[in-house]
Amino acid sequence: MSDPLADFNALPAPEAERRLLDCCGSEPWARAVLARRPFASAEALLAAADAEWRALLPEQWLAAFRHHPRIGERQATAGQSAAAGAMSASEQGGVQVAGTDVRTRLAQGNRSYEERFGFIFIIRAQGRSAEEMLGALTARLDNDPAAELRVAAEQQRQITQLRLRRLLELPT
Repeated sequence: MSDPLADFNALPAPEAERRLLDCCGSEPWARAVLARRPFASAEALLAAADAEWRALLPEQWLAAFRHHPRIGERQATAGQSAAAGAMSASEQGGVQVAGTDVRTRLAQGNRSYEERFGFIFIIRAQGRSAEEMLGALTARLDNDPAAELRVAAEQQRQITQLRLRRLLELPT
């Protein structure tokens, strides 16, 4: 039986970095996490991922956000691997089953959000319905830009943790 953490620790650096980038599109983050290998435990990897995310500058958070498609869309504004695209599609499953009205309102909300904040609406979509995501989008439009950037960064952190847990074959 394979040990996903041992397998990750043993990967050549370019492949390990690619897998980290599938979890979070920030190159500085991926390089910083990679530099901490080998990890003694899954918990150590997850903690390192959090610490390195929180150490990034806001413009590095924004760069990571561009590796996600808008809620309800399939294509990210920045490059996205096939693996990352599949993860996004799976995570956004609640949108795929939503009615036309909700999907239209999400698209309109995405545009309003981007006009207000200058970056895409990012949310940990896993396990959330389209209606829940629409409600969060609408509520977050009232945030001031600095507060919203922190909220979005926390959502990215949660997405990264979910994806790392999948990489390590841990419960999500």
